[in-house]
Amino acid sequence: QVQLVESGGGLMQAGGSLRLSCAVSGGTFSTYAMGWFRQAPGKEREFVAAISRSGTPTYYADSVKGRFTISRDNAKNTVYLQMSSLKPEDSAAHFCAGRRGLTSGSYYYQTSDYFYWGQGTQVTVSS
Repeated sequence: QVQLVESGGGLMQAGGSLRLSCAVSGGTFSTYAMGWFRQAPGKEREFVAAISRSGTPTYYADSVKGRFTISRDNAKNTVYLQMSSLKPEDSAAHFCAGRRGLTSGSYYYQTSDYFYWGQGTQVTVSS
C-alpha cells in the first residue's frame, strides 16, 4: 500500500520561506510522477507544481512560478516543495500526490491524474 506523508508546514510571515517534504513508502518511488496541490477553505483543490519521475521536467502554476521549486530525491523516496516569497494567498492545506509516470518525462497537473494522496500539511502566511 502506497503512503504519502507531508511535513514542513507552519505559520510564516509574508516574504518568508518554507520547505515542504513528502515521504513516500510502499511503492517504487522512482517510477512515480509527483505533484503538489493546495486547498484553501471554501475553494477547490488547485495545482501548484509537478515533477516527472526522472526529475526533469518540472511544471508550475502561474501563481507560484518563480517563487516555488519542486524537487525530488529518489534515494530518499521524498519530494520537496521549496516555497519562497510567501504571500497570504498561499495559505492553504498543501497536499502531495503521486502516480506512475507513463514516461520518464511525464508530468501531470490535474487532480484526476493522480492515484495516491497524502493527508496534507497546513501553510499559513500572515501579512
